[in-house]
Amino acid sequence: QVQLVESGGGLVQAGGSLRLSCAASGRISSINAMRWYLQAPGTQRELVADITSRGSTNYAESVKGRFTISRDNAKNTVYLQMNSLKPEDTAVYYCNADVVVDNKSYRYWGQGTQVTVSS
Repeated sequence: QVQLVESGGGLVQAGGSLRLSCAASGRISSINAMRWYLQAPGTQRELVADITSRGSTNYAESVKGRFTISRDNAKNTVYLQMNSLKPEDTAVYYCNADVVVDNKSYRYWGQGTQVTVSS
């Protein structure tokens, strides 16, 4: 079994920063892409940023220049540094990862972490 566990969410004032972490554990051979999504109340889950195993990144337009995704392959962990936070960033943030187990790739999701930005 593979688990993804997020941490680092919380309440912050507009303009502040938070750093989210997502650690994968279990029977992992390797991890390909890792991603962060957000889901605000009443909306669909949307992609915030992704990063390949080699470190190539992509960002949603709404977070470019403010958020940075990174990963530590030795720790099977992906991070999301969020700066200049806005009230509209308020959402539950989820990570997912394409994990290789016994030569097969599976997509796993974390349980989510709440980020609340006050104005």
